[in-house]
Amino acid sequence: MREELREGNIRIPSGCAVSGIFNRKGTRFGGEAIIRSIAVLHERSNGLGGGFAAYGIYPEYKEYYALHIFYERDAAKTETERFLNRHFDIINLSKIPTRQMPEIKDEPLIWRYFVQPLPTKLAGAQLDEREYTARCVFRINAGIEGAYVFSSGKDMGVFKAVGYPEDVGRFYRLEEYRGYCFTAHGRYPTNTPGWWGGAHPFALLDYSVVHNGEISSYDTNRQAMEMFGYHCSLQTDTEVIAYMIDYLNRKVGLTFEEVAEVIAAPFWQTIEQKPEPERQRLTYLRQNFAAELITGPFSLIVGFKGGMMAINDRLKLRSMVTAEKGDFFYAASEECAIRAVEPALDGVYAPKGGEPVIMTLENGE
Repeated sequence: MREELREGNIRIPSGCAVSGIFNRKGTRFGGEAIIRSIAVLHERSNGLGGGFAAYGIYPEYKEYYALHIFYERDAAKTETERFLNRHFDIINLSKIPTRQMPEIKDEPLIWRYFVQPLPTKLAGAQLDEREYTARCVFRINAGIEGAYVFSSGKDMGVFKAVGYPEDVGRFYRLEEYRGYCFTAHGRYPTNTPGWWGGAHPFALLDYSVVHNGEISSYDTNRQAMEMFGYHCSLQTDTEVIAYMIDYLNRKVGLTFEEVAEVIAAPFWQTIEQKPEPERQRLTYLRQNFAAELITGPFSLIVGFKGGMMAINDRLKLRSMVTAEKGDFFYAASEECAIRAVEPALDGVYAPKGGEPVIMTLENGE
């Protein structure tokens, strides 16, 4: 074996890479920056998955749900469009623009639909439009073979593929998009398949997740979500995190601070040392949402409408660094990914284990 290939001489520090850029004032900036950021972490990936989530990129269609869909065959597209026409008003549909890249192979059909739930369907189902749309996403993913809705939020979109993340960004021409928040992921899968639907981010409605780590509590988390109507069909453990965040924030109504206290709950001995009423509040969350606790090493960047959250596991077994420069907030697996975009930072911070760093738009939109 060549010396440079020996274990310890290949830089894969804990595998996978995450990065995020957020502008607090909602100023839209180009996707080139997030491509530069994640490219620095190339060695943390192995080419089996890369992707991005972008917020604020569809201002002309911001009132409509943007469905990004992979199709493995024409028949799946025909069946899905028949389903969409029965349940939504389709405002616009087109292929998602891409460029030919030798590094990106075996691409499926990739289409985008801007839709609005049909009022008659909403009335008949007695659901609000977000719950209705989420249920339709699950019906497509679980019921139509060869069709996968991988993005379904308003004024946001997920772009992912099998490949290194910087190649995936070029493939989707991400530099042509402008938004107020971008997140990115470079994948190093260890026990799940590398395929287009299994690349990160994972998303439901306007929630998106990029994740470095491994979920040892996956079975418990998945079973809990299935009780509430969620379906895990994308063959990667991270998928369930997106559904738990949707459940805790949208359905239960927890704040993102409380969501963090559920998924990375303090140890019982830590809770016992807290003063009242904080001890009572943390005890309530720990007892009532025990099935949503994530165990195992992880660092997450969560995107949502108007904000972004960075958090790692309680023992900080995966790295996370945050920084600020003016109106910009950054989070990444390593500081070098941030300085590749902004060398002169106002401050750098390494969050403690289980400590969320949450940023939202200053105007509250």
